[in-house]
Amino acid sequence: MKTGWIFLSSSARLRPLAAAALLFAFTATADEGIWLPNRFPKDKIRRTYGVEVNDAFLDQLRLASVRIGASGSFVSPRGLILTNHHVVSECIQQLSTKEHDYMANGFYARREAEEQRCPDLNAQVLQRIEDVTAQVNEGVSAGMPPAEANRRRRANIARLEKDCSERTGLRCEVVTLYSGEWYHLYQYRRYDDIRLVFAPEVDIAFFGGDPDNFTYPRYCLDVAFLRAYQNGQPAATPQYLRWSRRGVRNGELTFVSGHPASTGRLATYAQLEFFRDVSYPLVHRRLESLIRALEAYSAESPENKRIARDNLFSQQNSYKAYTGFLRGLRDPKLMDLKRRQEEALRAAADRDPALRAEFGKVWDEVAAAHRTFQDDFKAYWLLETGATRGSDLFRIARHVVRLAEERSKPDAERLREYRDAALPALEASLYAKIPITSSMEIAVLTDYLEFLRRELGQQDPTVRAVLEGKTPQEAAAHYVSTSRLENVDERKRLAASAEAVRVSDDGMIVLARRVDPRARELRRRYEDQVEAVLTTSAAKIAQLRFRLYGAADYPDATSSLRISYGPVKGYRNDAGQDLPYATTFEGLYRRATGKEPYRLPPRWLEAKARLNLKTPFNFVTTADTHGGNSGSPTVNVKGEVVGILFDGNLESLPDRFVYTDAQARSIHVASQAVVEALRKVYRAKSLLQELGLEAR
Repeated sequence: MKTGWIFLSSSARLRPLAAAALLFAFTATADEGIWLPNRFPKDKIRRTYGVEVNDAFLDQLRLASVRIGASGSFVSPRGLILTNHHVVSECIQQLSTKEHDYMANGFYARREAEEQRCPDLNAQVLQRIEDVTAQVNEGVSAGMPPAEANRRRRANIARLEKDCSERTGLRCEVVTLYSGEWYHLYQYRRYDDIRLVFAPEVDIAFFGGDPDNFTYPRYCLDVAFLRAYQNGQPAATPQYLRWSRRGVRNGELTFVSGHPASTGRLATYAQLEFFRDVSYPLVHRRLESLIRALEAYSAESPENKRIARDNLFSQQNSYKAYTGFLRGLRDPKLMDLKRRQEEALRAAADRDPALRAEFGKVWDEVAAAHRTFQDDFKAYWLLETGATRGSDLFRIARHVVRLAEERSKPDAERLREYRDAALPALEASLYAKIPITSSMEIAVLTDYLEFLRRELGQQDPTVRAVLEGKTPQEAAAHYVSTSRLENVDERKRLAASAEAVRVSDDGMIVLARRVDPRARELRRRYEDQVEAVLTTSAAKIAQLRFRLYGAADYPDATSSLRISYGPVKGYRNDAGQDLPYATTFEGLYRRATGKEPYRLPPRWLEAKARLNLKTPFNFVTTADTHGGNSGSPTVNVKGEVVGILFDGNLESLPDRFVYTDAQARSIHVASQAVVEALRKVYRAKSLLQELGLEAR
């Protein structure tokens, strides 16, 4: 057992069945796998690549990996964090003003005293993992109704997280794995003081813009450096990743550690049909509408464009991702593969009377749960899950309204995001002093209210309540213009008292109050009718998979730390072109047209003669990654940084449901490109010295 690492295996409860099961086992092949750090397939890598991966290597990756909205890593002993520009673009936007536009012009603190604190950013590093499956299931009996079992588990989780936080002083979070077959308690060290050190101009960080997003070849310097502070001083981070002096090479094996948000590879066929036909098309339509609204707002003036830039990028990025997900779900070949996987699993259970009795009905139960809630899903997503998208004011208002109410309840009975263990992170975000622009808030809220009226209908009771006979634009302007929530002290005053919230005439608080009763009711029903069934039935499917496949299986992504691997490798696209493993600076300058989004910053034009144009810029690997992996370090077999992941190609998006490596690729910024740019474009000597690449 390694220092700082606790893992109590529960796998002894489940033994793989006979080898005959492998005849139909659709388990991890090739370089597939978003692996738990404590169940990494070391033997498979040794057999496939002849590389020994030991616990010290995995511990180093774990302790250097940072969860920071998405992913990042420590790259010096003084808290220096490497991540993507787009991961911290909100911070860059919040620090920018009309006079100092760090998004457009870049930012570099040559001395630590010049580093600027991000208003609403924290970093978390995984310290320990503990199996708490038995504790979470305490008091849950086999015959208990799913809704009651789900409530019992949630109460146990709340107690475990609170006790852990009080005992350790760490941020504690119970992670659900294999759809509820396992529950692991993750303990994080948290850094709340995060400061911006370096960010390039957005024109080079996001070169190619939305047209090139999720494509390859690419030419993006999508990197940024931050620093974690403790007690006003740079944090001591002795477990960090050293920078490779050689850089990336074609064909070499790489490892990626990060925090992929979610995948659906263990989802049933019925769930995928629900995603394809109900939930994803709704999200896709909502994103498309919001993008149009932000584009129209941006077109009104250069200042509007600056203000909306980060918000627009976020929505465009999500829209393109969902476009790829839907393309996969609408591909008959992918759906046929998922159907055959499920049929094989069900046939295995059906052949054994004991297994049939235990598992035979679970797929039908999952399908029935989705059918039961299908008619209510649209209102649930629009009023609860996706209600505040794109609006800081609405997000703040909802948290204020709910925090004031939830605080008065016992911890185990609260909505999960308001439990004691989660409150420090929530309050740090809620009370962060961030710039709020009323004109953009009105534009976004107008679009939301228009979409709500269009999707739910003019006579829907919630639509009528929030519009009050006004047009969406009139209602949005009223709610925003009569709000005082840009004032942090006002947020704190209201959140401290349910009575203050109840009598408040603040426009955004009024809007949140009008939406909240139905949103809460729909959430309760979703948790009781769908989530509860999934937790029970999908966990049984996971149990069956365990019995058949054993350790060859891995859980879906959950925003918790995972490690993937794969070689640096080009591919042949649908047009029959063989795409190289890496692009170069030379290709960047050929691609540049001088017009947005292929416009280079002035300093890049001036620096061209100094650059080695043969230097690798972006490269691709077969590493199995997903949304949330942005900012993940890419390391070689020595654990040295050879790149940073920032994207995947369009062909990789259906990997959300099933992995393939024929064309799917993860896209990374080459470590050589970062050094070349820091040295010859930005002349960032102090940063290069801290990375150990120049003498002090």
